[in-house]
Amino acid sequence: MAFPSALPSLAAALFALSALPSAVMAQQDNDPSSASTSTVVSSLILNGVIFGVEILVFFILRPRFPRIYQPKSVLGPRNERTQPLPKSLFGWIPQYLKTPTTEIISNQGIDAFQFVDYLEMMIWIFVPIWGFTWVFLMPLYSVQSTGGKSGFDMFTFGNVGLPRREQLRYIGVLFAQWIATFWILYNIRKRLSLFVQRRQQWLVSPKYSQSAQAKTILITGVPNDYLSERRLEKMYGQLPGGVAKIWLNRNLKDLPDLVQDRSKALNKLESAEAKLVKLALKKVRKGKVQAGGEEHATDSEMTVEAADKYVTRKERPSHKLGALGCFGEKVDTIEWAREEIARLNKQISDQRENLTDFERFPPQNSAFILFNRQIAAAMALKAHAHHQPYRMASHYGSAHPGDIVWPNLNMNPYEQKIRTAIFWAATLGLVIFWIIPVGFVGIVSNLTGLCSRVSWLAWMCRIEPASGIIQGILPTVFLAVLNMLLPIVLRLFARLSGGVGEIVAALSNPQGLPTLLAQYIPGASIFFLSYIALQGLTGAASGFMQIVPLAIFYVKAFLLNSTPRSVWHIQNDMGSPAMGTTFPVTSLLSVIAIGYMVIAPITAGFASVSFILFFLLYKYLYLYVYDVKPEKETGGLFFPKACAQLFYALYLEMVILTVLFFVAQDDQGNQSAIPQGAFMIVLIILVAMFHYTLFNSFGDLFTAFPLSLAPSEQEEKAAILDDAATRHDSNSSPGEKQKTQAHAAGGSTAIDIDGPNSKTNLVEDEDAEEDPMLAFQHPATKDPQRTLWFPNDNLGLGSAAVTGAQRHGLEATNRNNEVNEKGRITTDARVPPGEMLN
Repeated sequence: MAFPSALPSLAAALFALSALPSAVMAQQDNDPSSASTSTVVSSLILNGVIFGVEILVFFILRPRFPRIYQPKSVLGPRNERTQPLPKSLFGWIPQYLKTPTTEIISNQGIDAFQFVDYLEMMIWIFVPIWGFTWVFLMPLYSVQSTGGKSGFDMFTFGNVGLPRREQLRYIGVLFAQWIATFWILYNIRKRLSLFVQRRQQWLVSPKYSQSAQAKTILITGVPNDYLSERRLEKMYGQLPGGVAKIWLNRNLKDLPDLVQDRSKALNKLESAEAKLVKLALKKVRKGKVQAGGEEHATDSEMTVEAADKYVTRKERPSHKLGALGCFGEKVDTIEWAREEIARLNKQISDQRENLTDFERFPPQNSAFILFNRQIAAAMALKAHAHHQPYRMASHYGSAHPGDIVWPNLNMNPYEQKIRTAIFWAATLGLVIFWIIPVGFVGIVSNLTGLCSRVSWLAWMCRIEPASGIIQGILPTVFLAVLNMLLPIVLRLFARLSGGVGEIVAALSNPQGLPTLLAQYIPGASIFFLSYIALQGLTGAASGFMQIVPLAIFYVKAFLLNSTPRSVWHIQNDMGSPAMGTTFPVTSLLSVIAIGYMVIAPITAGFASVSFILFFLLYKYLYLYVYDVKPEKETGGLFFPKACAQLFYALYLEMVILTVLFFVAQDDQGNQSAIPQGAFMIVLIILVAMFHYTLFNSFGDLFTAFPLSLAPSEQEEKAAILDDAATRHDSNSSPGEKQKTQAHAAGGSTAIDIDGPNSKTNLVEDEDAEEDPMLAFQHPATKDPQRTLWFPNDNLGLGSAAVTGAQRHGLEATNRNNEVNEKGRITTDARVPPGEMLN
């Protein structure tokens, strides 16, 4: 989580540096504003057409594909589903608009809600600024001005004329800056206050406070003399309620690899059995073999060779055991996988029986501690456990088992510090390197200046539509791609940490640099207008249309319709967005909009429309499409980081405007806006004081557990009983139930298995939850052998596969799915055997 926090600095740097290529290139451009109108208009027209087409497609396809456009209303646990929307073309809109955004909290979590709330805050910020600056600043810049600019550039700071009477207009610019700044500060403080209240309510809510996640802490850097459950329990048992469970993280040697190898073998066996069934059905359908009466056979009559009457031994699935599946001995996949899984099951079971052996599996330097009360976990996070440096100094709370990077847990604290420093340096290098492609994008965005410099490109500028498209559309697409790739690289770092001639010309003429800044930084807003249009129109419409998920769904259904399990996941898996990717995109728009809200006020209008569209989009996606995984929940902690980015953008904007005031000159060559620059310095100081006071007062409340809101021990017990009763009522449903139990550290528990004549029945429990006492145990020490799930065909080969697997001591079933004569698999299972919904 640390490295994405570098994004605000990167966004601000890219914003500032993007103006430089435009300013430098403008030295060769006699009329840099002449192409601004065609650039923006071309971008608006193209993005507007794409927007209209994509929205039309969304309206048409939405009622026809509910699993794509509103899966949250038909998939997942019943208590987390949303009310389905009407199927009519337009009738769904009133219900959607009336649905409060607070429903997102109960169905998706507070992270999702705070992202939508951030977008709503940006609407509240920019719509009034849009109206105010368009009514006040745009006429101030353009009416009876001798600045000489045309097109959209006439509405920028750089269009103020040189005569003294026109220079007085900078007083109005200063007034607008103060008004806009205080409006932004008011909204940030208001939303942060509401966020703190909402997060505190979430912290003490029964759903979260009674979870293992809320009552567990992770401690790293534990010295050897404290690496025992008894010592740790003695230390932390003094806290209210005491300790419920301690998990020492051990050196498991090759046990995780064995479990991973078993998982691969399970997938290979399921795939091979499904492939065998489909091949047999295909040969029967084409009349190459006759269907037998295998479906009427009993368990005792089923043989492993049941498929031999339909498929020859050479036609059976096979693979090579060497590297990449291209070398080594060739084996029958089904026979090999059964034996391999049985062998791995025995090895895993043998090793799990000795998990408490300190010599064979020595404990490492970290441990999870589960407390009986949430307040104890909160107090443990604030306490320093050891008297020596780097010993038990790192405490982590609210961790989710699904989000743990297990190999990093046992890292030496000194090694962790070194790796963190290395990857912070790599991140800084990446930020610096990113200036190169972004600078290239800035140069391409000023094609007019490039044409005057590079003669063989001059023909492009004579074709106005082409130059408009190249300047207004291609650079914004490139920048969007660059901004999409960056968070991916930063997340990888976080995981592993466990033209030149023109610039030289500008630097060689420092006397002309103030004039360049005053004239061309405002003009660079044209590029960002196109970028905002791309994100707001095309980006929002693409989010509604969901063309990529729709295409992927059918591609997977065609190419990966191989096993009942893969079919189930194709039909039931929902998209799960990453906040570290969605927040930076909208934060960059915020930085751009704030940066140009006074210098080029037309940007505020574009930004307002974009934020409105994004708000409508993400409200829809989080209500009806996305499924936010609980392991990704931070309790809304992305929100204060995003608010901090607004301050960075505001500082940058004020500094730029201050510089523009100080370098402004009248027709006599005299400085004409020194008082305005001085008042801007005062404003910067006031904003810095407000920033410090705001985060100093709210900072601890972002993460702290408030004792004033903590429930008493009796109230916690009552909440547990009420929650259990409610869950029992909501989970009760007709039909059969399967209870999947995980392996304990010292042994294993079998899952009920159904063969053709099994007396036990298999039905999924979609609301099953893991035992809290096993929550933070390493998956390799507890995960049972996943129940094999084979196709249920009318030839009886699926039943024979179950029998063959059971003869090797493997857990298997072929229920809750069917294979038609064409080999297409369908399933009505609520949960795949051996899995749980989360």
